[in-house]
Parts: sequence; C-alpha cells; structure tokens
Amino acid sequence: MLPLFLSLLFLLSPSLLLSLNQEGLYLQRVKLSLDDPYGVLSTWDTRHDTPCNWTGITCDSLTRSVNSVDLSNTNIAGPFPTLLCNLSNLSFLSLSNNFINSSLPVEISTCHNLQHLDLSQNLLVGHLPSTLPDISNLRDLDLAGNNFSGDLPASFSRFRRLEELSLAGNLLDGILPSFLGNVSTLRQLILAYNPFAPSQIPVELGNLTSLEVLWLTGCNLVGQIPDSLGRLKLLTNLDLASNSLDGSIPKSITELASVVQIELYKNSLSGEFPAGMSNLTALRRLDASMNDLGGTIPDELCGLPLESLNLYENRFDGNLPESIAQSPNLYELRLFKNGLTGELPKDLGRNSPLKWIDVSNNKFSGEIPGNLCEKGVLDELLMIYNSFSGKIPVKLSECRSLTRVRLRNNRLSGDVPEGFWGLPNVSLLELLDNSFSGGISKAISGASNLSGLLISRNQFAGSIPEEIGLLENLVDFSGSDNEFTGSLPATLVNLVQIGRLDLHNNKLSGEFPAGIRSWKKLSELNLADNGLSGEIPDEIGSLHVLNYLDLSGNQFIGKIPLELQNLKLNRFNFSNNRLSGDIPPLFAKEIYRDSFLGNPGLCGDLAGLCPSRDQAKNQSFVWLLRSIFILAGLVLIVGVVWFYWRYRNFKKAKRGIDKSKWILTSFHKLGFSEFEFLDCFDEDNVIGIGASGKVYKAVLNNGEAVAVKKLWEGSNKENDSGGNSKNGFEAEVETLGKIRHKNIVKLWCCCTTKDCKLLIYEYMPNGSLGDLLHSSKGSLLDWPTRYKIAVDAAEGLSYLHHDCVPPIVHRDVKSNNILLDGEFGARVADFGVAKVVDAIGKGQKSMSIIAGSCGYIAPEYAFTTRVNEKSDIYSFGVVILELVTGRLPIDPEFGEKDLAKWVYTTVDQKGVDHVLDPKLNSCFKEEICRVLNIGILCTNPLPINRPSMRTVVKMLQEVGTENKPNTAKKDGKLSPYYHEDTSNQGSIV
Repeated sequence: MLPLFLSLLFLLSPSLLLSLNQEGLYLQRVKLSLDDPYGVLSTWDTRHDTPCNWTGITCDSLTRSVNSVDLSNTNIAGPFPTLLCNLSNLSFLSLSNNFINSSLPVEISTCHNLQHLDLSQNLLVGHLPSTLPDISNLRDLDLAGNNFSGDLPASFSRFRRLEELSLAGNLLDGILPSFLGNVSTLRQLILAYNPFAPSQIPVELGNLTSLEVLWLTGCNLVGQIPDSLGRLKLLTNLDLASNSLDGSIPKSITELASVVQIELYKNSLSGEFPAGMSNLTALRRLDASMNDLGGTIPDELCGLPLESLNLYENRFDGNLPESIAQSPNLYELRLFKNGLTGELPKDLGRNSPLKWIDVSNNKFSGEIPGNLCEKGVLDELLMIYNSFSGKIPVKLSECRSLTRVRLRNNRLSGDVPEGFWGLPNVSLLELLDNSFSGGISKAISGASNLSGLLISRNQFAGSIPEEIGLLENLVDFSGSDNEFTGSLPATLVNLVQIGRLDLHNNKLSGEFPAGIRSWKKLSELNLADNGLSGEIPDEIGSLHVLNYLDLSGNQFIGKIPLELQNLKLNRFNFSNNRLSGDIPPLFAKEIYRDSFLGNPGLCGDLAGLCPSRDQAKNQSFVWLLRSIFILAGLVLIVGVVWFYWRYRNFKKAKRGIDKSKWILTSFHKLGFSEFEFLDCFDEDNVIGIGASGKVYKAVLNNGEAVAVKKLWEGSNKENDSGGNSKNGFEAEVETLGKIRHKNIVKLWCCCTTKDCKLLIYEYMPNGSLGDLLHSSKGSLLDWPTRYKIAVDAAEGLSYLHHDCVPPIVHRDVKSNNILLDGEFGARVADFGVAKVVDAIGKGQKSMSIIAGSCGYIAPEYAFTTRVNEKSDIYSFGVVILELVTGRLPIDPEFGEKDLAKWVYTTVDQKGVDHVLDPKLNSCFKEEICRVLNIGILCTNPLPINRPSMRTVVKMLQEVGTENKPNTAKKDGKLSPYYHEDTSNQGSIV
C-alpha cells in the first residue's frame, strides 16, 4: 500500500515533493527587491523546481541553468538587482524601458559570462562604473536613455570583445575621449545626444576599421572632420549632425565605399562638396542641410542612387543638375532656402517615386514639371517663394496621394485644373500671391480632408460655390483680394470647424446667411471692402471665440447689435457703412472712434460722430457752462489734493510706519533703499492678491519698478511631519534667497518689523500666465509664445528638482504662479509652501495639510499627503494642458472632472481637435499635439509613470527642433530618442 499512497500523494499535491533550485531562489529575492505594478513577475513562484518557465527567463536546453533574463518593457522599478550576477551562466540580460533607478553598482562586473547587457531607457544616475570592462565576454553594451553623468571611464579602452557601445541620450559632460579608438572590435559606436564638453572628433576613431555605425549627433563637437574617418571602409552610417563642426567636408569621405547614410546637418561646414562623390556607390541618404555650403550642386552627386537628398538652408546656386531626374530611388528632395536658379528638370519624378519635394525659397523659374507624381506617391509639394510661371500641370490634378500643396508667392497663372480643387487627401491648398484666374470649381466638394484653403491675392472671379459647405474639416478659408461676386453661400454655416474666414476686398453682395451661430470656433471674420448689405445679425454675439471682426467698407444698415458686447474683441471695425443709432456703451470710447467713422447716422459721445446733435445745443449757455465746469474743476482739484494729504497721513498713522525701525536683508546687490518702496501701500498700486498677502507695484527713484509683497498678519503656518513649523514668509525667504536661475523670480530683498513682513521681487510687466491666458488678452499668447513659456517654466522647475542641493519641491505649481516679463519670458514664483527634500533616498515627505490649488493637485497627494517632485510634475502637466486648450483647470463644463480628466476623455472619445484652443493657428497643430502628449504624460495618475522634470525639458526642447525621418534611422530601425516630425523643416510661413 505504501507505493500506492506515495503515487496518490504525488498526483494530488506535486508541490509538496518539489523544491525550487538555487537559481530560482536568487530570482525570488530579485522579485522582492523590485516594484512590479502590473504583476509581470506573478509567475515567479515556488510551484516549480526551476525558473525556466517563468516570464522573461530562458534556460539552456541541456543544463537547465538560466542563460537569459529579458524583462524589458515591463514597468518594473527599483535599484539594479545585483543578485542576477549570481546566475553563473547568465549571458543575456535586458531590463530596458523600465524604471530602474539609483546608480549602477561596480558589482555588475561579477556578471562574468554576460555577452549582452541592455539597461537602456531607465532612470540610472551617477558615473559609469569603471569595472564594466572586467566583464571579459561582453559584446553588446546598451546604456542609452538614462541620466549617467561625468566622464567616460578610461578603463573603457580595455574592452577586448565589445562590438556595440550605446550611451546615447545621457548627461555625459566630459570630453569625447580618444582612447575609444583602442576598442578595435567595435562595430557600432553610439554616443549621440550627450552634453559633452566642446571636443574635436578624435583622430583615433579612424583606427576602428570594423566600425559600421558612428552616431555622434548632438555631442557638442567642434573643429573639422578628421581625414582619418576615410579609413572606415565598412562604415554604413555616419551621423555627425547637430554639432558645431566647421571647415570643409574632407576629401577622404569619398573613400567610404560602403556608406549608405551620411548625416551632416546643422553644423557650420563651408566650401563645396569634394570631388569624387561618385565613388559612394552605396549612398542612399545624404543630409547636409543647415550649413554654409556653397557653389553648385555637383552633377556626380545627383548621379548617385540616392533615395533622400536634403541640402536645404545652405548657399548653393546655379541650376539643379539634370541628372537628379535619373535617380531611380529618389523619394525625398529638400533644397529650400538656397540660391538655386533656372528650371527644374522636365523629367523630375518620371523615373523615381518622389514623395516629398521642397524647393521653397530659391530663385527657380519656368513651369512646374508635369511628371512629379508619375509614380503616384507624391505626398508634399512645396514650392513657395520662387518665380515659377505658367499653369498648374493637369497631370497633378490626378495625384490623389497629395496631402500638402504650397505654391504661394510665384508667378503662376491661368485656371486651376478642375480636378486639382477636389483632391481627396489634400489638407492644405495654398495658392496665395499668384495670378490665378477662373473660379473655384464645384469639384471642391471632393476635397473631404481639406482644412486650409488659402487663395488670397489672385484674380479668382465668379461666385463661391455652394459645395464649399461640404468641407466639414475646413478650418481656414482665406480668399481675400480677388474678384469674387455674388452672395455668401448659404452652406457656409455648415463649416462648424471654421476658425478664420477672410474674404475682404472682393465684390461680394447680399446679406449674411442665416444660422451663423454654428461657427462656434470662429476667431477671425473679415468681410471688409465688399458690397454686403442688410443688418448685422445679432447671432455674431454668440460666437464667443471671435476676437477679430472687420465689416468695414460695406453697405450694412441698422444698429450695431448690443449682443456684440458679449465678445472679447481685440480688433473690430464697422466704419464706412450705413449704420445708425447709438453705439453700444462698451464700445463708446475714444480709442474705438476710428472703428465707427463713415456712418452718418451712428451716434455716440465721440468726436466726429453725429454732428447734428452737437449743433442742436443751445449756444447761449456755452460760455456759462464752460465757466461752471472750470470752477468746479478747480474746486475738485483742491479737494482731491487736500483729501489725499489727509488720507496719506491717516494711512501712515494707521500703519504706524516708522522707517527707522525697518530691517532690510538683501540677497542681491541693490541700487535702492527701503525708503523708496515703503510708501507704495495704496489700493491703486495693488497688482495682485493671494493667499499669503497683497502685492503692490512700487516705482523707484530711477524709474524702474519692483513688486512688494506684504504678508497678511498672522499668516497661516504649516507643520511638517517632524513638528517643525515655518510660515510662508520664512519658507519663501529661505527658498528664493539662495536660488539663482533665469526662470525663477528674483527676490531682491526682504524687509521686516515686529508686526510687518515685506518681500521685494523683480517686477513682471505682463503679470501671471493664468491671468493673461484666461482673460480677454489671451489672444496675445500665440503658440510660439505659449511654447516659450512652457520651456521657461519647465527649466525653472528642473533647476529646483535636479540642480538645487538638496532638491526643492514647489508644491503649488499653477499658471497663476508663473509670471511673465516684458518679453513673455516665464519665471516660477510664490514659494510660500515650497519644501526641501531632506536627503537622497528620502524622496517623500508627509504634510499635515494639503498645499496646492484645485485642479493642480496630484491624485496621490490628495489621498496620502506624501509630497515629492512627481507632485510638481503633475501640476506642471496641468499648466501645459491649460496652454494647449486655453481652458481653466476647473470648469463647470467639465462636470465632476478636472481639466486633466476632461482632456483624457475628450481625446479618447472625440479626438484631439476637440481639446485644442481654437485661438491657436492651425499651422502649428503638429507641434501643439506633441506638447499636448507631454502634458498627458506628466498628468499620469501613477507617479512612477511621470517623467522627471529634466526629461520634460528635453522633450519640450525636442518639440522645438526640426528632426528628419531619416536622421533617426540607425541600422535599419528608428532611434528611441527620435520623435518623427512631419512638418516642413522651416518652410512654413
């Protein structure tokens, strides 16, 4: 019976008879050291005798020992698990794209058998371990996308089998060392996007004769490209872009017989291409744009089997070689901003699958080649600011792949081909500043994707077809300075996405179409200098986004609707019509007078309007009235002076100001004394009121201004978890007094008495971002200005989090605490509730009360009162969403949601167009969407998924740079640091 009992026991409960081996126990301890929010390591349990079936674990088929650990993209967090080095046969280790933090320990060298080590895209900090070369079998080392700093260790010259070294996207700030030329086994050397000290390209790199990829983009390189690079016969990818290299392109570069891609853009290279470029028979992609290269584009270069040629923003002149039309693989040609002349080759596009062509800002002439879309894949046709003439080729009207067409500022003429109006995928059709004639074809109804129709300053005539109302995606319709006739189509009211409608200086007639209240996103309406008639509809007053309205030079009659006072107009003009009645009270101001001239029946208390009323006054009382007003004025002036003198003495007595008792503590070299600002505390000088006090503007004797913050008496104190207390005054003085950064508001000094405390800051003429963005002046903040504000504020917060020792958490980041100087430069302000993170390893601090403002408070802060830098990052993400959407962080329209949740829900259910601020120019849409993505990333509900402030700055700066699709391709795949930019590399006007 005993064998039967044991058999049943084994079948019913096998875990009782199995025990996990030693490698499994090591991995169990690794699991306990890591944070696993998504339960990826849930299969790492004790139900097996070996870990070979666990997630991410691979074992040798014979020995059953672990030889591979791959936990990439699993969102695990924690320090590097050195226990993995106890796995004696481990040869492959990948923890990429996670949240591995702290420094990389020197004990990693005990992983003796590692051949592949990938820790890229994590949060590792500190110096690179000098012991890494002790891993004698290491062939692939990828530490890209971390926060390593300092020098490359000299011990790296001892690698003997290393084939791939990738350190891109870190913070290495030493010089680019020459000893890397000793690692003769290297096939890939990837050091891009590190802030190295200004360095020359080491001549010794020419010794790496096995090298296939050399990627040194954005490494602060200076000097000339060394001739020694010509010895790299196996090199397929040479990327030296975005540096400060100068001099000419060396002749030796023509000896790179295997090179497929050469990236030299955004340097200061000069001279001409060296002779012998025809030797590069494998070259497919060449980008030498944004340099100072000159001369003619060599014919031998265009004779290569190129796929992509980017030479824009140089000084090339002369004609484009005819041989460029014979390149069978050419799909990208960007030559804008040079001095090229002559005609484009007639066969351009006939033999190659052209997808992108941009020859803008040159001196090209002649006709547009008709074969550009011969292969049917042409996506973008950009030819602005040239001297092209003739008609648009009829064959282009069959190019259904086109998405962007920009032909402005040429000498093109004749009728636009009928099919060209209705291309189904075109989103931008820009024909401004030419001599086109004819009318808009009814075929435009087929242009279902059209969002921008820009045809101003031509000779278009005839009526605007009703079919234009079918373009449901149309955002910008600009048809001014033409000869359009007839009435406005009734179907215009169907354009619910329209943001700008500009048809001024035509010959239009008739009345407004009924139903214009559907233009909810309209921000600019310009119908000036036409023959429109009828009354101005009251419905215009319901277009709450409208800020530009020009109806001048028409034949409108009746009154100006009072409903227009509901709008926040920055500019409006009703002059030279036939309007009558009284001007709406809010518009009856002298500064608006010119907007009403030329309407004989229009009346208001403004000079030059309704003169008949002035003549009707009783002339016999003129002198008497003048005398009475003069006498009353004198009495008023004397009374005001007397009252001010008494009031000033009363206020001084009430405040008990004794200037001799004030104690002044300065934090910068001052050019003024306390006696210059202690008399500013009048209500007329108040520029802001906050939770901690009032802020006054004080003008100093030298004419400059400062902001004086007077704290409320008995300001609230906040106790931290340790029982120490500091009021807002002490916190702000302690924080700002030692900070020196261009994006942190400058605290000049503080001034105290027994009962009063003052803080004196630099004066910000444009006030706070919140006040400006959400007021009638919000239109002053165009997208470039908002982007600059976001970058400035991010750099200020990054300084607090990463460069202050110890780090500082602001705890009340919001748009009202971001101040703007006269040039709209941003400064982070109001540090009354800021906290210092005590020491490394103590990234959180418990607060007895929650600091911050509704809509900006991170979810975890509201529930746990635990504060760290991630709370600031969430709040800054809300600020980014404000900049992109123009919305308040809390709005009744959101219901129970705040701005962050509203954006998530709306983008998910309706699309991104429903959250973007309609006041922003649609030509920046791609850039705005990228910044929106950064805001969404910062407001992730899980703190661990939010990027660091330093990463946020880097991402925002990358949005402002113009990347090229091919510059990021390394060894056949896109770089993880590359964000594809589909904009037109600077040819946007």
